[in-house]
Amino acid sequence: MLAAYVVAVAVAAATAFLLPVTGADLIRFAVLAGCAVVYIEVTRRIERQREYWRGAVSPYLDTKSVWSFAAVLVLPPALASAMVVLTYAVAWWRIWPRERPVPLYRWAFSGATVLCGTQAAVAVLALGMHTYPGVPDPTVFAGLPELGVVAAAAVLRWAINAGLVMAAILISNPQANVTDLFKNFSEHLLEAGSMGLGLVAATLVLHNPAVLAGVVIALVAMHRGLLVHQYQRAARTDTKTGLATAGWWHELAEQALARARDRDGTVGVLILDLDHFKDVNDGHDEHGGHLVGDRVLAAVADALREETREQDVCGRWGGDELVVLIPDVGSRRNLLNVAERIRRRIRSVVVEVTGAAQDGQDAVEVKDLTASIGGSMFPVASVETVDDLLSMADVALYEAKRAGRNQTCLSPAPIPEQTTGADAVG
Repeated sequence: MLAAYVVAVAVAAATAFLLPVTGADLIRFAVLAGCAVVYIEVTRRIERQREYWRGAVSPYLDTKSVWSFAAVLVLPPALASAMVVLTYAVAWWRIWPRERPVPLYRWAFSGATVLCGTQAAVAVLALGMHTYPGVPDPTVFAGLPELGVVAAAAVLRWAINAGLVMAAILISNPQANVTDLFKNFSEHLLEAGSMGLGLVAATLVLHNPAVLAGVVIALVAMHRGLLVHQYQRAARTDTKTGLATAGWWHELAEQALARARDRDGTVGVLILDLDHFKDVNDGHDEHGGHLVGDRVLAAVADALREETREQDVCGRWGGDELVVLIPDVGSRRNLLNVAERIRRRIRSVVVEVTGAAQDGQDAVEVKDLTASIGGSMFPVASVETVDDLLSMADVALYEAKRAGRNQTCLSPAPIPEQTTGADAVG
């Protein structure tokens, strides 16, 4: 973080005197700054909720970039840097007037990464646009290449900002992984939209500043839509595992079953239960007990995602019981192969637990995990609903446990189709 602060100040100082600041530039800066302040004020309550709902390892999505990117395009570098500082300072002051769950140093770090990206964008624009500072040439043949330069500057600005923030998250949170950072990557497309609106705002501030009110309105609407999306994702995602909640999984399973019924397709369901999971919690009280169990569940959930396809849906049914929906599974043999692949993968999961143990150990490993799996498949006689599939899979799970655990059992079958560690399916 200190390195980011130093580099941000250094590059901002280095570019500050590349172009002189005129009276017209100051007026445009005032117009863009006024719009930014109004936007921050109108959306501050939404932004506060959005920050609360943001995942712990999810990079911050900066919708203020409309105004700072517009400043990059039409203002000298010194004022473009000033716009970044202004928007972050006002946002800190207004969004968190009393409670400040985001430490100031983290907020300042985000601003510093944007400053670094801003100066990189300045370099791209200065080298590639003969109209800089300004907007692309309005003529088609001259304007298209310059529009490409603007896009390159926007991408570079975003990449530096996001890359530095992601690197800081990985350094400060060793438990995080790269896939966690990109879970909300689709939301970053909204930041691309913000950059596009920044180009619109830059054009308007040069030719028709009064119309900038429309950009503010559009941004507020986009901001509310982003918050709704976060609410939906939070309601559909189990916080401990990142898998689908039971309700959301059941809804998706109903949709998959309806499609299979209409198209003469197949659907497979697996219920997975970790064997002797209570022993994992009780056996590591000195390292956090249930916190250890949560980490084990999260690791198993990661293994589950890696052993299934994108169209498959993994969910947490409750406690240590997980479920997998497999549309278009094809055959019982395919379903059994998937279940066995998952079972074998769970046996390879190793979770390192650190902490002050009573026996003097600094770290222990939780390994040799096993799971019992029950499965069912549509179409089969007497199965009409998702609950029917779940009930049959639950019966099969009970059979796998009764037979000694660490097994897969599918139901129904004329002859029990059962496997153990000794005869795993390839």
